[in-house]
Amino acid sequence: MTPKTAITQLRALGDPAQAAEMHRYHKVDRPYLGVANPVIDEHVKTWRAEVDLDTRLALAKGLWKGNTHEGRVAAAKLLAQARIRPDDAGAWDLIVSWVPDFDAWAIADHVGIAGQKRLVADPSRLDIVEDWITSDHMWTRRAALVMTLPWTKQNNPKPDDLAIRDRVLGWAASYVPDHDWFIQKAIAWWLRELSKHDPARVRDFLATYENAMKPFAAKEAARKLPD
Repeated sequence: MTPKTAITQLRALGDPAQAAEMHRYHKVDRPYLGVANPVIDEHVKTWRAEVDLDTRLALAKGLWKGNTHEGRVAAAKLLAQARIRPDDAGAWDLIVSWVPDFDAWAIADHVGIAGQKRLVADPSRLDIVEDWITSDHMWTRRAALVMTLPWTKQNNPKPDDLAIRDRVLGWAASYVPDHDWFIQKAIAWWLRELSKHDPARVRDFLATYENAMKPFAAKEAARKLPD
């Protein structure tokens, strides 16, 4: 399986009208094939079963370089796996190399899911993510919150997990003065998810920062807080 073959398979299933609609929706100038995510999922599942890890990494790298919307989504999905053995074979490094290229939420979020898996597998990688929070690139800063979402979702977090929660909440606090819509939305997303499992921390955060957040973000952050 090569990137050229993979794109040829996806292109054969594309819909030009859908591709044009996707271009209008995502508002980023790159080639769109007009292929739905469930179709990409099925192909990625087949490709992963057919190739070894080194080939999969090469396929993901090539698909990303090709810059089609569907190719980049497929590249991310190729790496969105909880267990990759060996974990130090290059999947995390490849994900990190893509972050500066982020320019649209859908692709960034698909890569974010892959990044979440690799961070959970090795939380020491958070030291790399922490460097992103002062980046001049908005999508890089946003990725720090998207990729750490698993730490919002534990019902019985261990002490180390609670320390990570507080660490990321500190990052979120540093973002509060940035009123870019995507940054405010990311703060709200992190807090909303955390509120389902750790409402006290969310209430404490909002008590300090709510008035400095954009109103829509503060409202969204509190939306799932229990009464």
